[in-house]
Amino acid sequence: MRHDTDPRLLRAFVAVAEELHFTRAAARLFVAQQALSRDIRRLEREWGRPLFQRDTRHVSLTAEGQRLLPTVRQVLSAHAELGEDLDAAPGAGSDRPLVVDVAAHASTGPRVLEAARVAAPGVEFVLRFHSGLARAATEIADGRLDVSFGTVAGLPPAVRAALEHRLIRYDRVAVLLPPDHRLAALPRVPLAALSGETVYAAAGNEDTTEWTDYARALFAGRGIEPAPSFPKLQGELEFIRVVRKKGWSVLANVEFSDVPEMALRPLTDPVPLAPVSMVWRRGLRHPGLTALADAARAIGAAERWLERPSDSWLPEADLRTTSGTGATAH
Repeated sequence: MRHDTDPRLLRAFVAVAEELHFTRAAARLFVAQQALSRDIRRLEREWGRPLFQRDTRHVSLTAEGQRLLPTVRQVLSAHAELGEDLDAAPGAGSDRPLVVDVAAHASTGPRVLEAARVAAPGVEFVLRFHSGLARAATEIADGRLDVSFGTVAGLPPAVRAALEHRLIRYDRVAVLLPPDHRLAALPRVPLAALSGETVYAAAGNEDTTEWTDYARALFAGRGIEPAPSFPKLQGELEFIRVVRKKGWSVLANVEFSDVPEMALRPLTDPVPLAPVSMVWRRGLRHPGLTALADAARAIGAAERWLERPSDSWLPEADLRTTSGTGATAH
């Protein structure tokens, strides 16, 4: 009966395939590790093939697991789309909350969400802070999250295939410096002045790999050293403690204006831009999605979010990804 597979087992397969760690996958699914292991064994029995190779230290996908993973993601996306269509059917109502990840307090998402709440007071938006699109995108593809914001270029193709996205802003990139830093007295910091510096860009945080990839592209050939991999920093006080102790500068954007004991300086020559897209599950239909898209469009027009200075810089991957991103939110 392999064609009647329980969607719960498919979600278990995707979680373990992406985490490659049963404990983390179980936490992500809010189930006990033993229950997750049972689900994976049941799926392997139903399909008549091993999906993972595992020992006491490592978990990896078998060749069959790698082959089936993109299809399973598509099935889960279609399952979630069916739920949306049923919710939108006559008599079913479409008043379920829209779960929206805004990444971080100092970012584009909170402003868009606040404006959408004002414009659509009858829609319930539920807020999340996943800190990065790398993690949020898999949550969207799996149907546990509806909308997020971030740079889509670094997402795996199989994940991106389950999503729709529209470019809404070019973020101006900046650097956070200790107040006694040699560059803190400058109103703006030329990129060349960071040569020889070690700059933190969230390496080691699996939720924000797209930001680390962006930083590597920006630093390449400029003598700027990415800070080494470090566990995810949670909370403002812990963030400040670690970066000051390590003596790191921090790659940020111009929204990071209220970080105590740090000086925010825009980067110039060239002006680095980070594209921000609104991202949602393919096929999603919800009045809140339309409200978010309208809010992003209105703020962007008023504040010229999509204008690029003549001396701006974007990674090649982002130039390719942001061309022709005209998806429509329903």
